[in-house]
Amino acid sequence: MAALVDDLSQARMTLETARSGLLAETYRDMAAVEALWRGIESDPGVLGTPYQRFDWVSAFLAGAFAGDDGRQREALRIIVLRDAAGPVRLILPVICRRERGTMVARVVGGSHANFHMPLFASREAAALRGEDVVEALRKAGADAGIDAFVLGYQPRFWDGAANPLAARSEPAASDAYGLSLGPDAEATIRRIFSADARKKLRVKEKKLVEAVGPVAFRVASTPDEVSAFLEAFYRQKATRFAALGIVDPYGSQSVRRFLAQGIDAQGIASVSAGRAIEICALVGERDGRVYATFAGAVDAVRYSGMMTSFDQDPALARFSPGEILLRHLVGYQAGQGRRGFDLGVGEARYKASICDETIELREVSIPVSARGWAVTAHAVAWGRIKRRIKRNPRLMRLLRPLRRKVSGVLSDPS
Repeated sequence: MAALVDDLSQARMTLETARSGLLAETYRDMAAVEALWRGIESDPGVLGTPYQRFDWVSAFLAGAFAGDDGRQREALRIIVLRDAAGPVRLILPVICRRERGTMVARVVGGSHANFHMPLFASREAAALRGEDVVEALRKAGADAGIDAFVLGYQPRFWDGAANPLAARSEPAASDAYGLSLGPDAEATIRRIFSADARKKLRVKEKKLVEAVGPVAFRVASTPDEVSAFLEAFYRQKATRFAALGIVDPYGSQSVRRFLAQGIDAQGIASVSAGRAIEICALVGERDGRVYATFAGAVDAVRYSGMMTSFDQDPALARFSPGEILLRHLVGYQAGQGRRGFDLGVGEARYKASICDETIELREVSIPVSARGWAVTAHAVAWGRIKRRIKRNPRLMRLLRPLRRKVSGVLSDPS
């Protein structure tokens, strides 16, 4: 690892430390920081989300750049902040793109990552002053040719620790929703699902079985299962988006490469080991038909829901296969020893029905250069507009027909 730190051919190190004593290194090559990154994320004291795992970020880049290493190196910046004594405090991977002539850095993953928090080496590292982290990022940005950082989806708190980047920020348009898992899977299900909800789901599952035959909850553990579950997901989502008149974001080949890589990042040796993303399904035992799917980013202690789908056939949808699958999924994740479970950003009835925690999200905009000030001002203004719309049910109802005609009306203009 010492050799990695000393290899300045792989990094441009800022020559001047921030007043806080933080020193920034900026890398463009994932391989150059792999050992360092994996060492930090495997430490029991690490504080981070599944979306900043090395394997998750690698999978996203593999999808976005399709093996074009030159283009990836042009866009990728991996910022490592150390204290003056040398220990790493945080890692922040960003993608840089020119927007209206200005170089803007955003966290790797975009809207596919529910949380954009840096990977903190420890809780002590997360206790850094927000001003010191921002100052160090500004210095790193100036050295790397970045005009502005636009860092959305920053949890205000994570696993009980404050996120220093959220100290001076704007509320996000939407929050995320989660719950704590217990060591006993059945006890966790009883706590999360009321007696009435459990009874209704048992009745629906029984009626589904009567209609189609035995069904089973399965987490993909073979390449064939991964392929079958993903194909079902793509088919079900395409049907859903077509009905809404919205462009299907999962039709993109880059997104499909990313998901395939993330689910099978290390080759499937076991159900969960070595994966960045897990996908599960409610499957017919007789014919293998997939009635619902759910996929999420994972680390040792958390499952973070990324996407879900269900069969749009009205004769089957009335049995709520997605809700049946969700009940099984919660029990399975508790049984795997994970402590946290979340259903990602945005409001939905199925989230409210089981989640008892609101994960407050913030948006952080950091200007680096004079040109960057205009970008961050625009990001703040646009964020306030989105927040006003999304948190006003009347405005949402009025804009829903327009959103169906113009996909992405509530998304970032970039």
